[in-house]
Amino acid sequence: MAKEQKAPKPKAQTPKGFRDYFGTEVTERAEMLAQIAGVYHRYGFDALESSAVETVEALGKFLPDVDRPNEGVFAWQEDEDGDKGDWLALRYDLTAPLARVYAQHRNDLPLPYRRYAMGPVWRNEKPGPGRYRQFYQCDADTVGSASVAADAEICAMLADTLEVVGIPRGDYIVRVNNRKVLNGVLEAMGLSDDAQRDAVLRTVDKFDKVGESGVRELLGKGRLDASGAYIDGVGLSDTQAEPVIAFLTSKGETAAQTIENLKAAVGDSAIGADGVAELEQIADLLAAGGYGPDRIVIDPSVVRGLGYYTGPVFEAELTFEILDEKGRKRQFGSVAGGGRYDDLVKRFIGQPVPATGVSIGVDRLLAALREKGRIGSQSVGPVVVTVMDRDRMGDYQAMVAELRSAGIRAEVYLGNPKNFGNQLKYADKRNSPVAVIEGGDEKANGVVQIKDLILGAKIAESASLEEWQDRPNQFEVPRDQLVSKVREILESYS
Repeated sequence: MAKEQKAPKPKAQTPKGFRDYFGTEVTERAEMLAQIAGVYHRYGFDALESSAVETVEALGKFLPDVDRPNEGVFAWQEDEDGDKGDWLALRYDLTAPLARVYAQHRNDLPLPYRRYAMGPVWRNEKPGPGRYRQFYQCDADTVGSASVAADAEICAMLADTLEVVGIPRGDYIVRVNNRKVLNGVLEAMGLSDDAQRDAVLRTVDKFDKVGESGVRELLGKGRLDASGAYIDGVGLSDTQAEPVIAFLTSKGETAAQTIENLKAAVGDSAIGADGVAELEQIADLLAAGGYGPDRIVIDPSVVRGLGYYTGPVFEAELTFEILDEKGRKRQFGSVAGGGRYDDLVKRFIGQPVPATGVSIGVDRLLAALREKGRIGSQSVGPVVVTVMDRDRMGDYQAMVAELRSAGIRAEVYLGNPKNFGNQLKYADKRNSPVAVIEGGDEKANGVVQIKDLILGAKIAESASLEEWQDRPNQFEVPRDQLVSKVREILESYS
């Protein structure tokens, strides 16, 4: 009889494009999100937690084909009693779910509706270095207000948020543009062919990569890319392309100069003039609130997302330098973006609903804070109460209960207590600041030994024997002074 083969063991590895987050990283993220939520709440926004799963129809950007929805989302089809059910998908952002929520509950929500949301989103895309299929977003949106005061408020809130989490003034800039201005530019160019207009939009979106000369080439006959491949251009004449170049290079020394340059770029276009007027109003509102050009500027070079947004668009860029993987200096770059999207809710109810909002890339912002040294130091672990006598576990549990009641993080060692050295190794691995020791003699004398592990590590690194003796890191105190002595040690390092 053939020997039954054992099933192979599953591989203990995360799927491609996903990763695990451990204690310090999770804590840092939670603390930063709490700070952001505090700013949003102060501005009058309410929290919203929507489902991680939406119907593909509600997400809207991706539609099912014969077998499965298009690439970009993690989707599956429900099987309802043998019949084909709805296509469902993990949300790919927090904005599409907001549109569904507002359309579904609009009769019960205030108008305007101001909400913020934080949580993971999923993209079924090819992963790469620093590019994951699951990541966190942090959004704030105002639905139901057509006033550009709502856009100005989002920009101000974004600037405040960056400073609250630890990005100092001077290390960031919030840049503002307007899709209507670009529409005016396209109108001034006299382009009637939709395919040609779309090609111009795609070219404009490459401005930050190829610069003015590259855009000129791509609007004309074409150009060679970095690999040497030739990219066909849109085929415009220099005269036709000039309004686009004027638009992209219209930033002046002041907001007023930029506004005047944009007025020239849109020519006689009514929609373009409307967009310029909105930018001027935003600049005036921000100035009235004390947000000067050191924090927020009108900048026509902000072109990402202009194909999606319907009005003002904004981006937060960190301006300090970092070293890339090849040791070259570069600016850190964008950590947040947003704008006005007045057509998203319309899909559900058939009529436009004005909306504006911003999304912060949580992982990008955390990386920036680590670069600035605002986070990333090793987190302090719990006080560890060691076990000298396993029959006296009740005494040790009483100690941690007292410490916890005093607001001190603490735990009893729950491994095999036979080897005391292993208990101290465990405390070191946990990055514990203090170990508490109570053997039979200490119990009989009503005292405990308190070992300062942080000082002990410092002494072990550099101290001589004499210094070791002069700077003891273990103290004997009366049992009833346990909490006060531990607190004293912890506060000396805070």
